Amino acid sequence: MKKNIALVTGGFSGEAVISYKSAITIDNNLDRNLFNVYKIDINRDGWFYQLADGRKAVIDKNDFSLPVDNDVIRFDAVFIGMHGTPGEDGKLQGYFDTLKIPYTGCDAACSAITFNKRYATAVAGMSGVAVAKSVIFFRDNAAQSPDELTAGLQFPVFVKPNNGGSSIGMSKVDKASDELGVAIEKAFREDSQVLVEEMIKGREFTVGVFRSRGHIIVLPLTEVRADADKAFFDFEAKYQGKSTETTPADVDEVVADKIRDAARRVYTVFNCRGVVRIDFIYNEAEGRPYMLEVNTIPGQSEASIVPQQVKAMGWSLKEFYTKLVMECFPENQ
Repeated sequence: MKKNIALVTGGFSGEAVISYKSAITIDNNLDRNLFNVYKIDINRDGWFYQLADGRKAVIDKNDFSLPVDNDVIRFDAVFIGMHGTPGEDGKLQGYFDTLKIPYTGCDAACSAITFNKRYATAVAGMSGVAVAKSVIFFRDNAAQSPDELTAGLQFPVFVKPNNGGSSIGMSKVDKASDELGVAIEKAFREDSQVLVEEMIKGREFTVGVFRSRGHIIVLPLTEVRADADKAFFDFEAKYQGKSTETTPADVDEVVADKIRDAARRVYTVFNCRGVVRIDFIYNEAEGRPYMLEVNTIPGQSEASIVPQQVKAMGWSLKEFYTKLVMECFPENQ
């Protein structure tokens, strides 16, 4: 019998636009021979499923069921395809946990920690993973002085919202100056916490990692290079073609092995589930990769990196998404 799968998309942040793009790819590649798929849009106006005739059916939040006319659809599992809050920061995961509905991806604790970049680097650093030195600013703490707090950092630095992804609100500051305050204010428009982090020099790699049938699988590496007119891998570089992504990366196997080993370690340290994407800078002088961040709901749009890596692995997205969904039903594997 087919499983009823809720594909959750949307969200309450600026990343909702990316969520909708990811949901299109996921929806087009979920195997209809195995699953009945219902795309659920969660936004500030409500939780909706759009029927074929254009009507919107409203999710019953008491048990996450879907009343449609005289029927009630109940879901066997949820495919979370939502970037930003509440789908990437642990809130929805905690909700589904209380209802005992299985879902793809990391649990509530892992999602909450990795969504907070400062917490994520602290946990990784304490576990022996190389991370950049950083400081954090809080909007409500007026006593914080940017110059004083960043005095111990080596410039250039990156200034970014502490929670969130897609590089929205991110800036590069080359030296301590008025630009630092401007960059912090820009980041504060996206979040109440701002991270200022030393720039690690080196090549940037990103890699998808997932667990299937008890095995941690590392997808082919991607090297990311922002175009010459971009100072770093920002929103435009990620989603508007202002970068070059090479999959699989042209990199020495010794270096690739170090990155893959670090990726497995990060996946294990954070007790990840499903597919995550981990970003690294490989510092040639030190001969080691630095973890930048963990993305527990990596993009799945046509421009996204994980789908590139899946194809480079020789798999179809239909096969890949089936593996992710079937992790919700270990008894059927």
